[in-house]
Amino acid sequence: MPNTLLQDFIIEEHIKNALKEDIGFGDITTDYLYPEEAEITAELRTRQDGILCGIEIAKKVFKILDKDIVFEQYYRDGEKIKSGDILAKISGSARAILTGERTSLNYIQRLSGIATETRKYQDEIGNNKARITDTRKTTPGFRMFEKYAVHTGGAKLHRFNLSDCVMIKDNHIKYAGSITKAVETIRKNISHTHKIEIECDTINQVKEALEIKADIIMLDNMTCEEMKECVKIISGRAIIEASGNVTIDTVKKIAETGVDVISSSAIVAKAKTLDIALDM
Repeated sequence: MPNTLLQDFIIEEHIKNALKEDIGFGDITTDYLYPEEAEITAELRTRQDGILCGIEIAKKVFKILDKDIVFEQYYRDGEKIKSGDILAKISGSARAILTGERTSLNYIQRLSGIATETRKYQDEIGNNKARITDTRKTTPGFRMFEKYAVHTGGAKLHRFNLSDCVMIKDNHIKYAGSITKAVETIRKNISHTHKIEIECDTINQVKEALEIKADIIMLDNMTCEEMKECVKIISGRAIIEASGNVTIDTVKKIAETGVDVISSSAIVAKAKTLDIALDM
């Protein structure tokens, strides 16, 4: 893969498990219809405009089924594609190409859809400094691919898992008794390399998070007026993240408040698959 977010051995293991799930005991349609020596040529074609993502993964699907498959690639991940564009030409074993078709398309359609939706949000922000970022609301077992798609779409990435960064939320604060007590307890145990993020619902919580020297302050479900006030109060002393009620219609207004990062689950959870097909 051209991007270090995805390692080849991890991708291959994931694809093999996906193929096991799909093939079962054999493709009884293709295997009984096409002789083993039969060869075909097919085109990977998009039927929608968007941002391409996952073409190398699609290629790996076919290569795992037959290393002699010829995959002529015409676009790379991150590039804009338009309806009707031929993304790649695939030649070789009919059995391998037709058996791998659905699995290959599942990857590239889903990832291209996320990259496309992500780019829409980032483009909507315009010249404001804020960057859109994802959340942990991902498909179980598919997070690394979805995060790769978010990155390909031009966004920042939030934590990959619970061990990446401390994020103190309302339930943690309630249990500890205050933001200060929660941070003090956690700081005694975490590595010096870990950052601490605090989810704040009020301006008073923002002030307390600053006093305890939080690295990242999340402004959760605040109005744009409240966020502007918090930006002034924080004044560069912490990274400011906005979250809650982020849509394509609100993201620019949120960015205009001066926050650094805007997190949204919509770029993954609500992204539609891009219509890409394999045509004979």
